[in-house]
Amino acid sequence: MNRNVWLLFACQALTTSVMSGQTIMASLVGYRLSGSALNTLPMAIQMVSVMGASVLAGYAFPRLGRRGGFWLGCAIMMSGSLTFALGIYTGNFAIYCLGAIPAGLGFGISQHLRFAAAEVADPHAKAKAVSLVLAGGVLAAIVGPEMVKRTNALIPDYVFLATYLYLPVLPVIAAILLRFVRVPPAPRKAGIPVPFRTIFARPDFITAVVSSLVGYGTMNLVMASTPLQMMLCGFGVAASADVIRAHSVSMYAPGFFTGRLIQRFGVHWIIMIGGALTLGCVAINVYEPPLFGTFLSALALLGVGWNFMFVGGTTILTTSHSPEERVRVQATHDFIVFGSVAVTAVTSGAIEITGGWVALNLTVVPPLLIAFVVVGWHWVARSRNPVEPGYAPTAR
Repeated sequence: MNRNVWLLFACQALTTSVMSGQTIMASLVGYRLSGSALNTLPMAIQMVSVMGASVLAGYAFPRLGRRGGFWLGCAIMMSGSLTFALGIYTGNFAIYCLGAIPAGLGFGISQHLRFAAAEVADPHAKAKAVSLVLAGGVLAAIVGPEMVKRTNALIPDYVFLATYLYLPVLPVIAAILLRFVRVPPAPRKAGIPVPFRTIFARPDFITAVVSSLVGYGTMNLVMASTPLQMMLCGFGVAASADVIRAHSVSMYAPGFFTGRLIQRFGVHWIIMIGGALTLGCVAINVYEPPLFGTFLSALALLGVGWNFMFVGGTTILTTSHSPEERVRVQATHDFIVFGSVAVTAVTSGAIEITGGWVALNLTVVPPLLIAFVVVGWHWVARSRNPVEPGYAPTAR
């Protein structure tokens, strides 16, 4: 991996640290300010904004280039943390929810760091570059929860206020590092943009979206309500932070070798294994007693499952477009994927409050079965026709 990929790895670590800390605080602050099943509404709004960031990225990157677009994302992310802080200071749930909009837009733009890594890597190392940049979340799994643990009570009358005042430092550092990244210039504007119906008709695109959507959506559905479920089971903020940190490590640590596994065993095998690991998380949450070790092991499996499915989906996506189409196709993919994440964020708390923890976990089973079918179909199709004319072959 070249220097540019490692710098993008560091930027991913810094921006994801903001989301990692927010994951711990969102449902707890939401519950304290709203006192109802709306506790996951801020995270839902944030995920809707992440989805909306795909539209913003589609306009920003062609005009500002990769670096300029990422700088815009860092600035927006900073304003999100400061608005969250204002919501806590005023005790206003509406203002706190408002902060989720810029927070989500900034994080959504940062998700394109993995695409930038694929663009600066050698053609044979795209899967490794994508997985390595996502592995920056390992540092985020340490930095984000640790900031929450060390700063949440620094201002006794306003729990978590100090944390939100510290978080803007991270995107500032990321913006500085981006100054030293050599990324491709803004793509030339195509005469006629590729129609969406053409994008949606491509088997590679369909499979990439299903794998990423199911992997991210099922992970978020369970993860979003875990801190609240732990609180209902008698665990404190520190215990929730430790579990989310373990979950975050398991999400991103495989990034150091997922690309190699894809090269060795094939992208379809890795996606299938990721789905199986997510089913293992469901089994533990459903059949095991609600102990600290139960939450820890279940979310660890959930994290690895997400990594395999999301990296696998992103890898297939790189074969579904030409260089001129990359921003439009990538933005379309992320718009769909993070739209599903937004839905799971807003429904997670409601399902848990009304149906219970077991019902919440069983909800993820049908989407996983659908993903198995779609990936299996793509696998068979590629074994018969391994090269799609006009595009690079799927990693096998």
